[in-house]
Amino acid sequence: MSDWRIPGFTSTGSKRPEALFGEGYDASLPTQMVRAAGARVWDAAGREYLDYVMALGAVALGYGHAAVSRAATDAVAAGGVGPLPPVEEERLAEVLAQRLPWFERVRFLKTGAEAVAAAVRIARVATGREEVLGCGYHGWLDWCQGRAEGVPSGTRAVFAELPFNDPERAREMIRYRADRLAAVVVEPVVVSEPRREWLETLRDETQRVGAVLVFDEIKTAFRLALGGAAERYRVRPDLAVIGKALANGFPLAAVGGRADVMAAASRTWISSTLATETVALAAALATLEVFEREGVCDHLHRVGTRLLHGMHRLQHEHAHALASVGGVAEMCFLHFVNDDLSRTVAVGLAKRGILFKRTAYNFVSLAHAEADVDATLAALEEVLQQAEGA
Repeated sequence: MSDWRIPGFTSTGSKRPEALFGEGYDASLPTQMVRAAGARVWDAAGREYLDYVMALGAVALGYGHAAVSRAATDAVAAGGVGPLPPVEEERLAEVLAQRLPWFERVRFLKTGAEAVAAAVRIARVATGREEVLGCGYHGWLDWCQGRAEGVPSGTRAVFAELPFNDPERAREMIRYRADRLAAVVVEPVVVSEPRREWLETLRDETQRVGAVLVFDEIKTAFRLALGGAAERYRVRPDLAVIGKALANGFPLAAVGGRADVMAAASRTWISSTLATETVALAAALATLEVFEREGVCDHLHRVGTRLLHGMHRLQHEHAHALASVGGVAEMCFLHFVNDDLSRTVAVGLAKRGILFKRTAYNFVSLAHAEADVDATLAALEEVLQQAEGA
């Protein structure tokens, strides 16, 4: 599409047709949507799909949840944005502190990428140091994109990647940098669950050298538990970053944590014009009410476990096509033996009315029923059988 106005087809890279369906995708496959409701979306041709992409994990209650939509609509009617901080900002900060006790202080932003970058800036100010270790995906900004074109060499020099679930290597890398290390930023879940020893090593070693431990909970907060991995695994970071499901798809993220560390936010410049627009703040307040009232995390675990167990069964029965199953119940995916098979399965499911990622992660929501999962597993089996018989 050489005349396409948007370079790369779309501004969200993970929503490109190539990302969802692979290179050389069939033009009849869904590439743009016009509507979403519950766990379903409709493409530009009006075709309906059961969805497990769930806006890349940003939607945990289901698309267009009534209570969240009402709160957002009321905020729009009240003006949406203005010259003064809205009351919803402090109200949401207080609610988060009640639900996540380690969120003693919080700053709001619009995206996960800028919220993690803010956490790193705060850590650098708090410690007076520059070097950072990272584990996982933390967004597209320069500080963590050492291999991307356009990133200055000086920025690359103060960042290094930390292996996931390797306590010995973590201890070695943290101690080597010691008084140069500002922060260790980790996604607590990367394809698999973290080892207790790894998390405890990160906690102990950062305290030992005076560095800030940051949990990037953009995917895991409000899924594994309200407080994400920190709550599930009972290891408290100095700072945590939350987003995605926080406002059920409305653009909002936050960095929060220890009051003494967060105080550094006032000694540097972290600000965004629309960080305090009221629509996303109101949506987040409504989202948190639904989470508590309807036991959302329990539902995600129950329905996600049904999907995960079914995928393990399929992997056992189709070992020639499926290498393994990755993730946890609330966010999981299949490892295929090759890219061709992953494309075949993604395309086959789409043609059967199911959007299912061929890489990390697929997400269940409050809107997914057990019958949806069963139908998905049956379609997966059918596609795998056809692929293996081809």
